[in-house]
Amino acid sequence: MYQAIFSMKRKPAVAGQFYSGSSTGLSKEVQGYIETSAKEKVLGAVSPHAGLMYSGTVAGAVYSRIEFPHTFVLIGPNHTGMGRDVSIMTSGEWDMPTGSLKIDEVLAKNITGKSKIIEEDSSAHLMEHSLEVQIPFILHFSSDVMIVPITMMAHSHDACKEIGETLADAVRNTNYPVTIVASSDMTHYESDAKARIKDKKAIDRILDIDPEGLYKTVVKERISMCGFAPATAMLYAVKNLGAKKAALVKYMTSGDVSGDYERVVGYAGVIIK
Repeated sequence: MYQAIFSMKRKPAVAGQFYSGSSTGLSKEVQGYIETSAKEKVLGAVSPHAGLMYSGTVAGAVYSRIEFPHTFVLIGPNHTGMGRDVSIMTSGEWDMPTGSLKIDEVLAKNITGKSKIIEEDSSAHLMEHSLEVQIPFILHFSSDVMIVPITMMAHSHDACKEIGETLADAVRNTNYPVTIVASSDMTHYESDAKARIKDKKAIDRILDIDPEGLYKTVVKERISMCGFAPATAMLYAVKNLGAKKAALVKYMTSGDVSGDYERVVGYAGVIIK
Protein backbone atom coordinates (compact mmCIF):
# COMPACT_ATOMS: atom_id res chain seq x y z
CA MET A 1 0.00 0.00 0.00
CA TYR A 2 2.63 2.53 1.04
CA GLN A 3 4.93 1.69 -1.87
CA ALA A 4 2.12 2.46 -4.28
CA ILE A 5 1.56 5.82 -2.61
CA PHE A 6 5.22 6.81 -2.54
CA SER A 7 5.84 6.04 -6.23
CA MET A 8 2.92 8.26 -7.21
CA LYS A 9 2.79 11.18 -9.59
CA ARG A 10 1.79 14.12 -7.47
CA LYS A 11 -0.70 16.27 -9.39
CA PRO A 12 -0.98 20.07 -9.07
CA ALA A 13 -3.31 21.15 -6.25
CA VAL A 14 -3.53 24.89 -6.87
CA ALA A 15 -3.18 25.22 -10.68
CA GLY A 16 -5.62 27.82 -11.95
CA GLN A 17 -5.74 29.42 -8.48
CA PHE A 18 -2.24 30.37 -7.37
CA TYR A 19 -0.93 30.41 -10.94
CA SER A 20 -2.12 29.86 -14.52
CA GLY A 21 -3.44 26.34 -15.12
CA SER A 22 -2.23 26.10 -18.72
CA SER A 23 1.29 25.33 -19.88
CA THR A 24 1.45 28.38 -22.14
CA GLY A 25 -0.08 30.67 -19.54
CA LEU A 26 2.19 29.50 -16.74
CA SER A 27 5.32 29.74 -18.89
CA LYS A 28 4.45 33.32 -19.78
CA GLU A 29 3.58 34.14 -16.17
CA VAL A 30 6.87 32.81 -14.80
CA GLN A 31 8.90 34.45 -17.56
CA GLY A 32 7.57 37.79 -16.40
CA TYR A 33 9.19 37.30 -12.99
CA ILE A 34 12.61 36.06 -14.13
CA GLU A 35 15.56 38.42 -13.84
CA THR A 36 18.85 38.51 -15.71
CA SER A 37 21.28 37.86 -12.88
CA ALA A 38 24.73 36.39 -12.31
CA LYS A 39 24.31 32.82 -11.06
CA GLU A 40 25.80 31.87 -7.70
CA LYS A 41 26.42 28.59 -5.90
CA VAL A 42 23.89 28.64 -3.10
CA LEU A 43 23.64 26.40 -0.04
CA GLY A 44 20.26 27.66 1.09
CA ALA A 45 17.49 30.11 0.26
CA VAL A 46 14.20 31.54 1.46
CA SER A 47 11.45 31.90 -1.16
CA PRO A 48 7.79 32.92 -0.71
CA HIS A 49 4.73 30.84 -1.61
CA ALA A 50 1.70 33.04 -2.21
CA GLY A 51 -0.17 33.30 -5.49
CA LEU A 52 2.35 34.20 -8.17
CA MET A 53 0.71 37.56 -8.85
CA TYR A 54 1.70 38.58 -5.31
CA SER A 55 4.95 36.75 -4.54
CA GLY A 56 6.21 35.79 -8.00
CA THR A 57 8.44 38.85 -8.28
CA VAL A 58 10.38 37.79 -5.19
CA ALA A 59 10.46 34.07 -5.97
CA GLY A 60 11.53 34.73 -9.55
CA ALA A 61 14.38 36.94 -8.34
CA VAL A 62 15.58 34.21 -5.97
CA TYR A 63 15.68 31.40 -8.52
CA SER A 64 17.25 33.72 -11.10
CA ARG A 65 20.27 34.07 -8.80
CA ILE A 66 20.87 30.36 -8.16
CA GLU A 67 23.37 28.24 -10.06
CA PHE A 68 21.19 25.17 -10.21
CA PRO A 69 22.31 22.16 -8.18
CA HIS A 70 21.67 18.47 -8.80
CA THR A 71 18.87 18.54 -6.19
CA PHE A 72 16.70 21.05 -4.37
CA VAL A 73 15.55 20.07 -0.89
CA LEU A 74 12.29 22.00 -0.48
CA ILE A 75 11.01 22.55 3.07
CA GLY A 76 7.68 24.24 3.64
CA PRO A 77 4.99 24.67 6.27
CA ASN A 78 2.02 22.33 6.28
CA HIS A 79 -1.09 24.50 5.93
CA THR A 80 -3.58 21.65 5.48
CA GLY A 81 -3.08 19.66 8.69
CA MET A 82 -2.86 16.45 6.65
CA GLY A 83 -0.17 13.84 7.25
CA ARG A 84 2.67 13.46 9.72
CA ASP A 85 4.25 16.26 11.72
CA VAL A 86 7.27 16.20 9.41
CA SER A 87 6.50 14.53 6.10
CA ILE A 88 8.81 13.62 3.23
CA MET A 89 8.13 12.03 -0.14
CA THR A 90 10.94 9.65 -1.02
CA SER A 91 9.95 8.65 -4.58
CA GLY A 92 7.71 9.64 -7.45
CA GLU A 93 7.31 12.77 -9.54
CA TRP A 94 5.67 16.17 -9.17
CA ASP A 95 3.65 17.11 -12.24
CA MET A 96 2.98 20.70 -13.24
CA PRO A 97 1.39 22.28 -16.32
CA THR A 98 4.90 23.06 -17.61
CA GLY A 99 6.54 19.70 -16.89
CA SER A 100 7.51 17.39 -14.06
CA LEU A 101 10.35 16.91 -11.60
CA LYS A 102 11.53 13.60 -10.16
CA ILE A 103 12.20 13.06 -6.49
CA ASP A 104 15.81 12.29 -5.57
CA GLU A 105 15.20 8.88 -3.99
CA VAL A 106 18.78 8.40 -2.85
CA LEU A 107 18.97 11.65 -0.90
CA ALA A 108 15.39 11.39 0.38
CA LYS A 109 15.95 7.91 1.78
CA ASN A 110 19.28 8.96 3.23
CA ILE A 111 17.47 11.75 5.08
CA THR A 112 14.77 9.47 6.50
CA GLY A 113 17.41 6.93 7.51
CA LYS A 114 19.19 9.54 9.62
CA SER A 115 16.16 11.20 11.22
CA LYS A 116 13.96 10.29 14.16
CA ILE A 117 11.16 12.68 13.20
CA ILE A 118 11.09 12.95 9.40
CA GLU A 119 8.63 10.32 8.18
CA GLU A 120 7.66 9.04 4.74
CA ASP A 121 4.16 10.33 4.03
CA SER A 122 2.75 11.61 0.75
CA SER A 123 -0.66 12.61 2.13
CA ALA A 124 0.77 15.81 3.64
CA HIS A 125 1.86 16.89 0.15
CA LEU A 126 -1.28 16.20 -1.88
CA MET A 127 -3.05 19.53 -1.27
CA GLU A 128 -0.21 21.63 0.13
CA HIS A 129 0.76 24.71 -1.90
CA SER A 130 3.91 25.93 -0.12
CA LEU A 131 6.25 23.71 -2.13
CA GLU A 132 4.12 23.45 -5.27
CA VAL A 133 4.50 27.13 -6.13
CA GLN A 134 8.32 26.76 -6.12
CA ILE A 135 8.20 24.20 -8.93
CA PRO A 136 7.25 26.51 -11.85
CA PHE A 137 10.35 28.61 -11.23
CA ILE A 138 12.60 25.56 -11.02
CA LEU A 139 11.10 24.11 -14.21
CA HIS A 140 11.66 27.39 -16.04
CA PHE A 141 15.40 26.80 -15.75
CA SER A 142 15.63 22.98 -15.71
CA SER A 143 13.53 19.83 -15.93
CA ASP A 144 16.55 17.66 -15.06
CA VAL A 145 17.09 18.93 -11.53
CA MET A 146 15.62 16.71 -8.79
CA ILE A 147 13.71 17.59 -5.64
CA VAL A 148 13.20 16.30 -2.10
CA PRO A 149 9.89 17.67 -0.70
CA ILE A 150 9.45 18.04 3.07
CA THR A 151 6.56 19.67 4.95
CA MET A 152 6.52 20.63 8.63
CA MET A 153 3.70 20.93 11.13
CA ALA A 154 6.12 20.43 14.00
CA HIS A 155 7.66 23.76 14.93
CA SER A 156 9.46 23.32 18.25
CA HIS A 157 12.99 24.64 18.32
CA ASP A 158 14.34 21.13 18.99
CA ALA A 159 12.51 19.79 15.92
CA CYS A 160 13.91 22.55 13.71
CA LYS A 161 17.43 21.91 14.97
CA GLU A 162 17.17 18.14 14.52
CA ILE A 163 15.83 18.50 10.99
CA GLY A 164 18.55 20.97 10.06
CA GLU A 165 21.32 18.81 11.42
CA THR A 166 19.88 15.74 9.68
CA LEU A 167 19.75 17.57 6.35
CA ALA A 168 23.32 18.79 6.76
CA ASP A 169 24.52 15.28 7.51
CA ALA A 170 22.69 13.84 4.50
CA VAL A 171 23.88 16.59 2.13
CA ARG A 172 27.44 16.21 3.34
CA ASN A 173 27.30 12.56 2.32
CA THR A 174 26.21 13.26 -1.27
CA ASN A 175 28.69 13.65 -4.12
CA TYR A 176 26.65 16.30 -5.95
CA PRO A 177 25.46 19.86 -5.20
CA VAL A 178 22.31 20.35 -3.11
CA THR A 179 20.46 23.58 -2.34
CA ILE A 180 17.99 23.75 0.56
CA VAL A 181 15.05 26.11 0.01
CA ALA A 182 12.78 27.15 2.87
CA SER A 183 9.34 28.20 1.63
CA SER A 184 7.94 31.02 3.75
CA ASP A 185 5.86 34.15 3.61
CA MET A 186 6.51 36.82 6.21
CA THR A 187 4.09 38.91 8.30
CA HIS A 188 0.40 38.29 7.62
CA TYR A 189 -2.45 40.82 7.63
CA GLU A 190 -0.91 43.77 9.41
CA SER A 191 -0.33 47.23 8.00
CA ASP A 192 2.48 47.62 5.50
CA ALA A 193 4.40 49.85 7.92
CA LYS A 194 4.16 47.36 10.81
CA ALA A 195 4.91 44.38 8.55
CA ARG A 196 8.12 45.95 7.29
CA ILE A 197 9.34 46.68 10.83
CA LYS A 198 8.60 43.16 12.05
CA ASP A 199 9.90 41.45 8.94
CA LYS A 200 13.20 43.32 9.08
CA LYS A 201 13.83 41.86 12.53
CA ALA A 202 13.37 38.32 11.18
CA ILE A 203 15.27 39.00 7.96
CA ASP A 204 18.23 40.37 9.91
CA ARG A 205 18.51 37.08 11.80
CA ILE A 206 18.37 35.14 8.54
CA LEU A 207 21.09 37.35 7.06
CA ASP A 208 23.20 36.65 10.16
CA ILE A 209 22.67 32.90 9.54
CA ASP A 210 21.36 32.73 13.11
CA PRO A 211 18.72 29.98 13.38
CA GLU A 212 18.22 30.26 17.12
CA GLY A 213 18.00 34.03 16.83
CA LEU A 214 15.39 33.77 14.08
CA TYR A 215 13.31 31.34 16.10
CA LYS A 216 13.44 33.47 19.27
CA THR A 217 12.77 36.71 17.37
CA VAL A 218 9.68 35.32 15.64
CA VAL A 219 8.29 34.04 18.94
CA LYS A 220 9.16 37.14 20.98
CA GLU A 221 7.93 39.67 18.42
CA ARG A 222 4.90 37.56 17.47
CA ILE A 223 5.80 37.67 13.80
CA SER A 224 3.24 35.76 11.74
CA MET A 225 5.89 34.22 9.47
CA CYS A 226 4.22 30.99 8.38
CA GLY A 227 7.43 29.21 7.36
CA PHE A 228 9.63 30.24 10.26
CA ALA A 229 10.18 26.60 11.30
CA PRO A 230 11.33 25.52 7.80
CA ALA A 231 13.53 28.64 7.65
CA THR A 232 15.02 27.83 11.05
CA ALA A 233 15.72 24.24 9.98
CA MET A 234 17.30 25.45 6.74
CA LEU A 235 19.55 27.86 8.66
CA TYR A 236 20.72 25.09 10.99
CA ALA A 237 21.51 22.97 7.95
CA VAL A 238 23.49 25.56 6.00
CA LYS A 239 25.31 26.78 9.09
CA ASN A 240 26.37 23.19 9.73
CA LEU A 241 27.52 22.98 6.11
CA GLY A 242 29.76 26.02 6.51
CA ALA A 243 27.63 28.87 5.17
CA LYS A 244 29.45 32.20 5.42
CA LYS A 245 27.33 34.86 3.75
CA ALA A 246 23.69 35.69 3.12
CA ALA A 247 22.07 38.30 0.89
CA LEU A 248 18.59 39.78 0.71
CA VAL A 249 17.56 39.40 -2.93
CA LYS A 250 14.22 41.20 -2.71
CA TYR A 251 11.52 42.22 -0.24
CA MET A 252 8.01 43.48 -0.92
CA THR A 253 4.48 43.22 0.44
CA SER A 254 1.17 42.36 -1.17
CA GLY A 255 0.34 46.06 -0.92
CA ASP A 256 2.89 46.74 -3.64
CA VAL A 257 0.65 44.71 -5.96
CA SER A 258 -2.87 45.32 -4.66
CA GLY A 259 -2.51 48.91 -3.46
CA ASP A 260 -4.05 47.90 -0.11
CA TYR A 261 -1.47 48.80 2.52
CA GLU A 262 -3.74 48.28 5.53
CA ARG A 263 -3.63 44.44 5.57
CA VAL A 264 -0.62 43.01 3.78
CA VAL A 265 1.48 39.87 3.57
CA GLY A 266 5.26 40.27 3.41
CA TYR A 267 7.52 38.38 1.00
CA ALA A 268 11.28 38.03 1.38
CA GLY A 269 13.81 36.32 -0.86
CA VAL A 270 17.21 35.41 0.58
CA ILE A 271 20.15 33.37 -0.68
CA ILE A 272 22.86 31.88 1.55
CA LYS A 273 26.33 30.85 0.37
